[in-house]
Amino acid sequence: MSMIQFPKNVLVQIGTYLEARKKELEARKSKIKKEDPFEDKTRLMDRASDDSEAQNKAGHERAEALRRQMDMALIETRKALTKIKIGKYGICESCGKMIDTDRLAAIPTAVLCLNCEKKKEK
Repeated sequence: MSMIQFPKNVLVQIGTYLEARKKELEARKSKIKKEDPFEDKTRLMDRASDDSEAQNKAGHERAEALRRQMDMALIETRKALTKIKIGKYGICESCGKMIDTDRLAAIPTAVLCLNCEKKKEK
C-alpha cells in the first residue's frame, strides 16, 4: 500500500511557514526571559518591600508560564518540520490516516486527525 503524501510545493510552503513560526517563537521566548523580574540580578541586592517582591514573584510566574507555552509550541513546530523532512507530515499518529487538509491549514502542527483528537479528549 503506497502512502499518500502532500505535493512537494505545498510541503515547501508549510515548511517555510513553520520555520518562520519557529524563529518567531524563539524570539518571543528570549524576550519573555529578558522581561522576567528574576533575571534582573540587581534585584537580589535591593531591599524591596514585600509588595514589590510579590509583584516580582507574580511577574516571574507569568514569565515561566509563557516560557513553558513557547517551549511546547517550539516542540510541536520542530516535530512538524521533522515530519516534513522524513515524509510523514499530515499522517495521524494514532490511526495512520491522512489528517484533513482543512485541519492542517488551521493547525499546521496537528498530529492527530479530527476523529482521533475527539477520542483523545473523551
